[in-house]
Amino acid sequence: MATQQPAVRPANPRFSSGPCAKPPTFDVSKLADAALGRSHRAAIGKDKLKAAIEGTREILGIPAEYRIGIVPASDTGAVEMALWSLLGARKIEMLAWESFGAGWVTDVVKQLKIDAEVKTADYGQIVDLATVDTKNNDVVFTWNGTTSGVRVPNADWIANDREGLTICDATSAAFAMDLPWDKLDVTTFSWQKVLGGEAAHGVIVLSPRAVERLESYTPAWPLPKIFRLTKGGKLIEGIFTGATINTPSMLAVEDYLFALDWARSVGGLNGLIARADANAKAVFDFCDGNDWITNLAEDEATRSNTSVCLKFSDDRIQDGAAFAKAVAKRLEAENIALDIGAYRDAPAGLRIWCGGTVETSDLQAMLPWLTWAFEAEIAAQA
Repeated sequence: MATQQPAVRPANPRFSSGPCAKPPTFDVSKLADAALGRSHRAAIGKDKLKAAIEGTREILGIPAEYRIGIVPASDTGAVEMALWSLLGARKIEMLAWESFGAGWVTDVVKQLKIDAEVKTADYGQIVDLATVDTKNNDVVFTWNGTTSGVRVPNADWIANDREGLTICDATSAAFAMDLPWDKLDVTTFSWQKVLGGEAAHGVIVLSPRAVERLESYTPAWPLPKIFRLTKGGKLIEGIFTGATINTPSMLAVEDYLFALDWARSVGGLNGLIARADANAKAVFDFCDGNDWITNLAEDEATRSNTSVCLKFSDDRIQDGAAFAKAVAKRLEAENIALDIGAYRDAPAGLRIWCGGTVETSDLQAMLPWLTWAFEAEIAAQA
């Protein structure tokens, strides 16, 4: 017999892995100062874009000599810009342990037609990082697998004296994990993830070594305008001071500025990491206390603190995919947890966002409902 519905409900049922929950203090009135109906090249627009760039540097602790640019098409656009502009100069190793990493492999191998060395791991696992030659090769990887719940445990495997570049998709890691900037040459993310910003804009961070590559190497293929970071063999510096390649949404920029202010209010990067860690721990502890659900990430050292992916492990479940969808549907129907089904290419299960904009109290209120939904679905299929 299924348990009765719990008495306490989450104040906010939004646990989507992207777009993610807005900061807890968000209200649309916070965006009243947006530079709407103004040119992004007017002084007010430039100032706000520059403030977004410098706020990013401040919160993430990005070194002063690194360039930060706001670019089109979310994290996807930022990654594609890096792949199309930088690859081809050296041998490449492509690392993939989830769908987005696999997508970058497709783009490099099938679209750019580069004979890269591809290393993959199943969902819930990670490649053997000790086999990666960062000393000599360019390496492309995701720091945190948004669709697999697996993250890089550290950067010890990246050589300090490397000659190649590290190109890191950090979209569900930035603002929730301490990224080692000295080990990263190109880093990309979108603010719709950990800070819950409005979508469509990406951020690309370039080390001096990445800039040197851009200014000394020209790819063999044509580059669309939307990917071009150089002109006449020199970096287009304006991109990294707020003169974006195409027209940005000033409403989205204002939303990001609000999110950065909220991040400061909770203690900056350390505060954001602590919030994500506390959220993830609530889910991990729940799994430890229930033998019918487990973390998809097999090694505790590689478990994400943002996109926590779970799988059901009960012998009574007849169809894993149908069961997981039914559980997620029950929770959505009760307005307890929205958008927590596993990613379409991932193993059947659930994916619960635990980034810093989520309140731990909401997770703690939601998890007993997960037990209720599980037991109700087990009873329904009996």
